[in-house]
Amino acid sequence: MSRKFVLSGAIALAVAATPLAGAVAVAAPAPAASTAAAATVYYSTAGAPSFRAAINAGAANWNRAVSNVKLVESSSGASLRYVEGNDPRGSYAQTDGHGNGTIFIDYSQARQYDNTRITAHETGHVLGLPDHYSGPCSELMSGGGPGTSCHNANPNSQESSRVQRLWANGIRAAAGPQQRIYEQMPVG
Repeated sequence: MSRKFVLSGAIALAVAATPLAGAVAVAAPAPAASTAAAATVYYSTAGAPSFRAAINAGAANWNRAVSNVKLVESSSGASLRYVEGNDPRGSYAQTDGHGNGTIFIDYSQARQYDNTRITAHETGHVLGLPDHYSGPCSELMSGGGPGTSCHNANPNSQESSRVQRLWANGIRAAAGPQQRIYEQMPVG
């Protein structure tokens, strides 16, 4: 950094710190107790370009619902990857539940179900949530249980609270082995 800029910055700081004539100095309020910084889970949509908008919408839903972990799209260094293709068993998350893994979005399932709901649901697994297929449409983790007419892609307050608790210290506990969690579609 050039000396000119250092000197300019020092002068600006001195001017800002000098009280104005006749002004009364007031102490700034004490800062609030600090909390642990949110953990950041970087994700890549490079393997699922057809679903990038739905993935980003699902991530935004989670980012609005929780503060202890943030999902951020990244072209490199991602611990979470989204991919697309065909699998007769449907979409799935292969994850340790600690922000790491792969989310597979099945083309056939994506033609039947709301794409943002699929991506947000599978992302819930990466954040540590289990399936609850018998739940209502208002539960994101009920997945395909409520049927194809369900378009809710937002976690409810219980799901948000659980993720908040799981990520309370800014990062989940040490990662375990990854498991593949398939999205089950109703039979019938």
